[in-house]
Amino acid sequence: MGKRLFKWGSTGLLLLLAAAALAAPKNSEINGFRVWTDPEKTRVVFDLSSDATYKLFELDDPVRVVLDLQATELKTTLKLDPKTAGILEAVRFGNPAGGKMRVVLDLAAKVDPRSFLLAPIGEYGHRLVVDLYPHKRGIRSTQVKAIKRLQPSLERNVVIAVDAGHGGEDPGAIGASKSREKDITLQISRAVKKAIDARPGMEAVLIRDGDYYIPLRQRFAKARTARADMFISIHADAFRKRSVSGSSVFVLSRRGASSEAARWLANAENQADLIGGVTLEDKDNVLASVLLDLSQNAAMESSAHAANQVFQSLRKLGKTHKKAVEHAAFVVLKSPDVPSMLIETGYITNPSEEKKLKNRKHQNKLAMAIADGVEQHFRQQSLPGTWIAANRKVSRHIVARGDTLGGIAQRYNISLSSLRQVNRLKSDRLSIGKELVIPAG
Repeated sequence: MGKRLFKWGSTGLLLLLAAAALAAPKNSEINGFRVWTDPEKTRVVFDLSSDATYKLFELDDPVRVVLDLQATELKTTLKLDPKTAGILEAVRFGNPAGGKMRVVLDLAAKVDPRSFLLAPIGEYGHRLVVDLYPHKRGIRSTQVKAIKRLQPSLERNVVIAVDAGHGGEDPGAIGASKSREKDITLQISRAVKKAIDARPGMEAVLIRDGDYYIPLRQRFAKARTARADMFISIHADAFRKRSVSGSSVFVLSRRGASSEAARWLANAENQADLIGGVTLEDKDNVLASVLLDLSQNAAMESSAHAANQVFQSLRKLGKTHKKAVEHAAFVVLKSPDVPSMLIETGYITNPSEEKKLKNRKHQNKLAMAIADGVEQHFRQQSLPGTWIAANRKVSRHIVARGDTLGGIAQRYNISLSSLRQVNRLKSDRLSIGKELVIPAG
């Protein structure tokens, strides 16, 4: 009887061990490795087969960052390309006691490292990302170009910040033939910059000029740092139905503006910044709120006018997804004092539209249409002190019997809002013989 029990117990133990082996988590594998450097940091990315547990620490003499990954195996080479290595000098690995995989990043100088795990998205699986920022954050080898203003007595250029959506570990939408939104937006953004720079009195600055990711709020923050007069975010849309097509233009919704105002006022660091040329930190809560609201309203009004000009320009190029400018609470549109718009240049998930978006000639046409709309906006609502304002041709119209404000605007191919604004009209009622200033179209 005891012998039978021993045999049964042995079998049960074997079954338990087998079940435990099946239940035990499979080792994660490092099956990809890449490095690139953007204007602010060097980013190191490890592609993983599954989620992983890790520990990061720093060592000196020599300076290095060490990663210990639990239950992880290396299934690729950690080859470093000097062209993209940035502050990274070498990568080493080993297997210390305890079943760990140790990766050592040898550095040229001390850094402030940040690390995080990313869940699968698009063509990417699990990833461990290590960002290596120069230790002195205030000193960077390269930054977004801050446009130099001319002397106050001279006319300056209008400055447009052009932001290529997505980038780096964020590929954006994936097209029907596997093209990536982040690549297309960068190509179009560069074409937009070229089209804007070619126009008298205008110049553009690229927020992203390489394959790296910039957090969304940092994008419009960079536009403000560059003292931009307008911020344009370039994207390519996506939808589950491949037949959906057409470009779109978005501006900030009122709800999105209200939530951002509350967030801005709650952040003391933001309040110390200049909003519309005024600091809020020495103002009481009510006055700060009023000043921010005024600045935000002015930016939204200018955004709406500029977006409509760009939308009309894009309509001449081809189909638009909707019949008018749309509103949304996109984060990149939430600058409190820089007029902003987001342009979906077409549907990357539509095979025929994807093919056009990848075509350089079509990209240049899109860029010209966007630049045309932006220029039209600044000619109709010119900024004091700019070259465009100083060289704008102004004509006049004497109101005759039967004239309407809408009819006059249509006759001169200008917007009704710009006609009202230039002439400071509080209503659309006109008096015969009244002289109206007609802004340049």
